[in-house]
Amino acid sequence: MSEKIPVQEFVISDVLWELIEPLIPVREKKVHPLGCHRPRVPDRQVMNGIFFVLRTGCQWKALDATGICSGSTAHARFQEWEREGFFAQLWEIALHDYDALEGLDWSWLSLDGAMTKAPLGGEKKRPQSDRSRQRRREKKPAD
Repeated sequence: MSEKIPVQEFVISDVLWELIEPLIPVREKKVHPLGCHRPRVPDRQVMNGIFFVLRTGCQWKALDATGICSGSTAHARFQEWEREGFFAQLWEIALHDYDALEGLDWSWLSLDGAMTKAPLGGEKKRPQSDRSRQRRREKKPAD
């Protein structure tokens, strides 16, 4: 019998959730024609799972052992929200809030967007040796 991992320290506070909830993309409720399928896992529960993965660095499937939500649900919702731009918006708001509270010194920050080849990377199509490496140390044939 597997035990659940204690995750109380990873639960989003009510104050933080009040700030996050309005940013989450609205999803229209789709009801299956036959009335089957499980109901959608609440967004707050999934966000707890996503933050757990981001803070611990564990794999998505490791969420199954925590009891927060399934790893596949959290990963699917993470991808859905990422496509909608939710995390970029959350990051921007968090930066502005931090700037208002503590202040950001933008003068020392820098961004390097250089995408160049490695200086000693060599050419892509360099000439290849005709001899195998194993033959290099063998004695030459007598004839």
